[in-house]
Amino acid sequence: MTNTDQTRLAEPVSLREMPDAAIAMIDAEGTVVGWTHAAQELVGYSPREMVGRSVTQMLPSSDDALRASAYAEAFRAQGGWSGTVAVRHHDGHTLTMALRVSLLWGQDAGTRWLVSVTDIGSSSLGATDGPVRESLLAHAPIGIAVHDSQLRCTWVNDAMERHDGTPRDRRFGRRLQDSLPAVEAEALEVVMRQVLKSGTTMVHEYRAWPPADRRREHAFSATFFCLQGADGTPLGVCSMTVDVTGNRRARERLAILSEASTRIGSSLDLMQTGQELAELAVPLLADHAIVDLLESVPFGVEPSAQIDTTTGRPPLLRRAGAASIELGLLEFPWAREEVIRPFPTSLFATALRTGTSYLEPVLDSHSGPWVASDPERTQQVRDSGIHSLMVVPIRARRCVLGLAMFGRSVEQTPFQEDDLLLAEELVTRAALSLDNALRYARERAAALTLQRTLLPHRVQGGAAVEVATRYVPADMDHGVGGDWFDVIELSGARVALVVGDVIGHGINAAATMGRLRTAVRTLADLELPPDELLAQLDDTVRRLNDQDADMSDQVPAEVGATCLYAVYDPVTRRCTMARAGHPPPMIVDAQGQVTILDLPAGAPLGLGLGLVPFDSVELELPEGSVLALYSDGLIESRDEDIDVGQDRLGATLAQPGASLEDLCSRVMESLPTQAPADDVTLLLARTRALQPTQVASWDLPNDLATVSTARQLAARQLSEWGLESLVTPVELIVSELVTNAIRHCDGPIHLRLIQHRLLTCEVSDTNVSHPRRRHPRTLDEHGRGLHLVAQLSRRWGSRCGPDGKVVWAEQDLPPTAGAA
Repeated sequence: MTNTDQTRLAEPVSLREMPDAAIAMIDAEGTVVGWTHAAQELVGYSPREMVGRSVTQMLPSSDDALRASAYAEAFRAQGGWSGTVAVRHHDGHTLTMALRVSLLWGQDAGTRWLVSVTDIGSSSLGATDGPVRESLLAHAPIGIAVHDSQLRCTWVNDAMERHDGTPRDRRFGRRLQDSLPAVEAEALEVVMRQVLKSGTTMVHEYRAWPPADRRREHAFSATFFCLQGADGTPLGVCSMTVDVTGNRRARERLAILSEASTRIGSSLDLMQTGQELAELAVPLLADHAIVDLLESVPFGVEPSAQIDTTTGRPPLLRRAGAASIELGLLEFPWAREEVIRPFPTSLFATALRTGTSYLEPVLDSHSGPWVASDPERTQQVRDSGIHSLMVVPIRARRCVLGLAMFGRSVEQTPFQEDDLLLAEELVTRAALSLDNALRYARERAAALTLQRTLLPHRVQGGAAVEVATRYVPADMDHGVGGDWFDVIELSGARVALVVGDVIGHGINAAATMGRLRTAVRTLADLELPPDELLAQLDDTVRRLNDQDADMSDQVPAEVGATCLYAVYDPVTRRCTMARAGHPPPMIVDAQGQVTILDLPAGAPLGLGLGLVPFDSVELELPEGSVLALYSDGLIESRDEDIDVGQDRLGATLAQPGASLEDLCSRVMESLPTQAPADDVTLLLARTRALQPTQVASWDLPNDLATVSTARQLAARQLSEWGLESLVTPVELIVSELVTNAIRHCDGPIHLRLIQHRLLTCEVSDTNVSHPRRRHPRTLDEHGRGLHLVAQLSRRWGSRCGPDGKVVWAEQDLPPTAGAA
């Protein structure tokens, strides 16, 4: 029992009426000398009808009265009697009573009897809602004392001395303050005065140290009855006291365990759970508590079932929780999150090795094997005054996760076996929460590892944009989500910007994210416009749902996602974008003005059944504009509306001239919480524009004679750019591409060269059929052109153009080449 509990017990609490036990006081001849209101309520006789008369008048017959006289002589020699008797009610019916007759001693060595009766035939038999009635039925020791109207003790039984150790000779003529601590005596006398004034029966609990068990504080429940004379005036107060230590401790135990169910394991954070266990134990169980976990556990690594003892070195621990009633001992002797190495011969190492709890009721800090091997800890124990100690291993699924230590210094009561049982129950409940958190941490670590593996490790915007990104996974309670971002370099110096969000959390969401990111990259290689790409991606998601539905061994989970896809061309400074249920992008101009683009929302991928079209929007972006793409975790939270989040993001981005990295950092710092409920993804892209001198283009007639002209134009432009080393391969590429265009279309032909990080050669025509590379055999006369282009190029391909198609090929620039 802690000091906090002592203060609470010292107050006059738990007062209540107790009308179901009747008390009467009789002299040596059997004459009633004191009657109670409860007795009148039970048997119907008033004080005027009973005081001064023989108690035998309540017996059913004269034979019972004769037998009672004989019994009186017998239990006079025995000092009391208990059993079952029949009592006649005032109205004539018979009651079956549990009777207890106790011998009282007076100051003049006289004796009197206190008769206690309870109706065991009533419907309230099973209720047993009072400690005195329970003791009457169980024949448990009851301490009895009678005090006069001045609250001085006049009569007492032998059991009372066994309760508090005060001999009866020291009680007579004295008040409670001479036998009990002042706080307890004052509280009890307040109750006694209320009983005298009201005549009702009341109950109060107090504490004492009985002589038979000086090492342990006991709780007592005292029931007070007002003894009345024949005229109904109060003669004094009778108290009946029962030791309820077991019941009291059981109630406290249940209260602590009930509180543990709500306070321990409030989150899936291992370190926080350890701190919650320590804070619950102090001061309810101990003055000091520390919780140490194996060093690997906070990182989601499950320890082995057996501690390795071959090396002779116990495993490292990490301090997860610390609590103390003395603030100076919170770092005893290590602070939270610090790594600890237990000494091999200490109780802590032994508990880790054996998985067994240890109780040291009286701790001798001057002896034992840990004194010599652990002088620092020994000195800390001596300085703290800890005199009683418990060490309990934290076990889950046959694995030891760590240790919990409980100590007492201010509370002088040593730990007992029932304290150890309570500590083990608390630790067991904490172990369940720790095990759940460990499993989740392991799953979260796997999902986070998978997601980080699937996300791009390094993004580059090429000549089109400067980029910066941030990704923050969801907090421990919600799990890793399925957010992703990507920057994909396309042909013609263009770039694709992507941000997506798979619905849900956990490893499945991370795996789905990887599949969708791969699908987007594959579709981007086909050079599809944003609206067509999202339509194809929507079909992909719905196919994934159909595949999962065909799996009979598990319940299918509907896959859904949102996505925003944008393509920016630094030659034209045009940006085309479309979205599928994703938050709209923000555009920040060079002056810091923020605009939320009015972009058709579209339906989330996989959830629109293909019925909602995806519409693209094209706009021109001045050089230096910042395009902000983000996931909903950045602007949505449990505590604020999405509009508030958008306004906060816009205000943070309105920083003209700031670097993209600084902007990303400021956005993350502006989040209302550092542990978001959903993944947070941010992609910032500052647009660049190619100079007119970096692009050369020509319109060519559809004539085979044009092929020679195209080669000459290309060679002349490469010479102006200082790229003479590329003239020969580029002439061959231009020759093949222009020849193919002339052969397969009737309209005009357009040739364009772009110098950026690469050299891109593009030929446009009006034919919508895309070329397909073939691998010609030795004797084949056709199909060698594109095969030659592929061999001469870094990469090549085709895409849809405004009025047909564009076939392109890329060349690496020489190391010394610079921009025109």
